[in-house]
Amino acid sequence: MNNTIKNIALLIIALIGINLISSFVFERFDLTADKRYTLSQSAIETIKHVDAPLIIDVFLDGDDFPSEFRRLKKETQQLLEEFSAENKNIIFNFINPVEDEATRERNIQQLTQRGLTPMQLSVTESGKSSKAIIFPWALASYIDQTVIIPLVKNKIGATQQELVTNSVQHLEYAFADGFSKLTTPKKRKIAILKGNKQLEDRYIADFVKKIGNYYFIAPFTLDSIANNPQKTLHDLETYDLIISAKPTEAFSEEEKYVLDQYTMNGGKSLWLIDAIAMEKDSLYNANGSNVAIPRDLNLTDFFFKYGARVNPEMVSTLYSAPITLAIGEGSQSQFQHLQWPYSPLAGSQSNHPIVNNLNLIKFDFANPIDTLKNDIKKTILLQSAPLSKLEGTPRKISLELVTKEQNPQLFNAGNQNLAVLLEGAFNSVYSNRIKPFELSNSKDKSVQTKMILIADGDIIKNDVIRHVPQELGFDRWTGQTYGNKEFLLNAVNYLLDDNGLINIRSKEIAVAFLDQQKIAAEKTKWRLINIVLPLVLLAIFGMAFNYIRKKKYAA
Repeated sequence: MNNTIKNIALLIIALIGINLISSFVFERFDLTADKRYTLSQSAIETIKHVDAPLIIDVFLDGDDFPSEFRRLKKETQQLLEEFSAENKNIIFNFINPVEDEATRERNIQQLTQRGLTPMQLSVTESGKSSKAIIFPWALASYIDQTVIIPLVKNKIGATQQELVTNSVQHLEYAFADGFSKLTTPKKRKIAILKGNKQLEDRYIADFVKKIGNYYFIAPFTLDSIANNPQKTLHDLETYDLIISAKPTEAFSEEEKYVLDQYTMNGGKSLWLIDAIAMEKDSLYNANGSNVAIPRDLNLTDFFFKYGARVNPEMVSTLYSAPITLAIGEGSQSQFQHLQWPYSPLAGSQSNHPIVNNLNLIKFDFANPIDTLKNDIKKTILLQSAPLSKLEGTPRKISLELVTKEQNPQLFNAGNQNLAVLLEGAFNSVYSNRIKPFELSNSKDKSVQTKMILIADGDIIKNDVIRHVPQELGFDRWTGQTYGNKEFLLNAVNYLLDDNGLINIRSKEIAVAFLDQQKIAAEKTKWRLINIVLPLVLLAIFGMAFNYIRKKKYAA
C-alpha cells in the first residue's frame, strides 16, 4: 500500500514538473514525410526582423467551397500558423468577401479593381453540381506597404485537384516572396541594354514593372565604348544583371569585349535572342505571307565560347498556341482560333526552381539551342513538345498554313531546347585572340557566375492596345494566361538570388484527395458499414458476454 501511494505521488510530481518545464519551453514537431510544415530557413529570414504587426487578410473563406479548395484553405492556415509561431507579429485573418448579400457585389468590384480577380468553380458534392465564386488571394500589410499574394497556381489543362496540389506546393514561396517585398529593401540593380535595337520600352513595360518590385531598373547603352571603353565597363559593372531583350542590330567586337569582361568579373546576364528575322505582325498583309531569314547578331562565337549555340532554324510543333484570324467576308467574318505550329508551347520536366510547377510558356518563331562540351554546367530550362520539327531559312511563311492538315509523322525531331541556364567559371571569348582595345585588369577566366540564354525575344514582349501595355503572357483572344512573366521573373530571381528564396519553389508536397465520384457512387455502402457494422459487432459482443456469464455462473 505504501509503495502504491509513493508511486502515485512520484507520478503527480513528475507531471507537475513536466507542465512547469513546458510552460517555459515550446517546441513544434513536423511528423509529415515531406516536411510540409517545416519552414525553410530562407522563408524564416524574411520575417526575422519584423518588429511591428504584419497583417495578412486571406480571402479564401466560405461555406460552399469545393472540398479541394477547403483543403487549400486548411493548408494556408497551417502554413500561416508556422509563420506566426516563428514571429508573433505575424497576424492573419480569414475573410469571406461574398458572405453578406448586401455588400457582396460592392466587395467583388473593389477587390477586382485592386487586381484580386475572382475564380468561378464547379462544385460537385454528393453527385450534385453547382457554381461557387472564390477569391484565392491574400493581402499582406506591413507599416505603410501592402502586397498582393496569389494563393492559386494556374496551369493550363489542370483539374481542380491538380490546381490545388500545385497551389499547395507554391504556398510557402508565395508568402515568403510577399513578406520579402515588405521587409527587404531593394539593393540589386538591373541594366536593360539599349543601342542594338532591342524591344521598345512599351513592349517590355509589364515585365519591367514586375521586376521593379524587387530591384532597381535602369536603361544602359554601349554607345560610349567608342570614346571611353574603360568607363563604360566600369559603369556596367555597377549593375548586378544585364537584360538584352530581342536585339535586332549586330553587336560590334568592341561591345562584345566589354560584355565579355562584364561576365569575367562576375556579372549575370539574361539574353533573349532571335536568330531568325520574322514577326507575326508582318504576316497581316494583302498576301498573308512573308519570308523568314537568318538574323546575324555577331554573337555566334560569343555564346559558342560559353557553351551554347542558337541555330538559325525555326521550331515548328503540333503542341502550340493558336493564332486568331478573321475568317469570312465583311460583316459575316468571324474570329477563329486556328492551329499555328510556329508558336510553340514549352515546358519542362525538371524540378529546377526556375521552372518547377510552372505554367506553359508561349514562344513565337523560336530557334533551337545546342549545348557544347566544356566545363560550364548546363541546365535545360524549357523544351518544345516531342512532336516538333526544324525548318531552315530562308523560308516563306504563309497564313494559308492554318487551312492545311499537318502530318504528325513529319514532326519527328523530338524535344528542342529553347532556354538554357549556364553556370560556372566562363572562359573569355577573347582569350588567345586579338582584343579590340586594351582594358585594365582584363581577365581570361571568370569568377563563378550565371547566364540564361533564351532562343526567342518575343517571350518577354507584351501586347500594346491603344498605346497601353497589356499583361505579359495574357492572350486576349483565347483568355489564356501563359507562364511567360513568372518564368522570366523566376529566371531573374535565380540569377540574383543571394538568400536562396527561389529554391523554395523546388519543394515537393504530396496532397491526397478523396475521389468525389467514388464517394457519390459508394456513399450508401459506406454509410451502412459505418452505422450497421458497429451495431452488429456490439450485438455479437453482448450475446457472447451473456453466454460466457451464464456458463460461468451456471457452473
